[in-house]
Amino acid sequence: MLKMVVKVRRKDVLILPKALREQVGIEEGDEVIAEVIGESIVLKPLKSGVVDVDVRKVHEIIREEKKEWDERLNALAGKAGT
Repeated sequence: MLKMVVKVRRKDVLILPKALREQVGIEEGDEVIAEVIGESIVLKPLKSGVVDVDVRKVHEIIREEKKEWDERLNALAGKAGT
């Protein structure tokens, strides 16, 4: 575990040393979550939830879902017509 003393500067600015940032993957310009837990302030990196999606797979799933719903609706329509 890495511990360092940091100083609160003018206008309440706190500078996180590079060694601390690197250990948790915080880069310049990143946002962090600041949370008070008991008598401590905990800073956590805020990482976006970017997901790589295969568009063809999404279209395939949508087609399958549509087919199932069409079959259900046709079955219901057939029962309603008899």
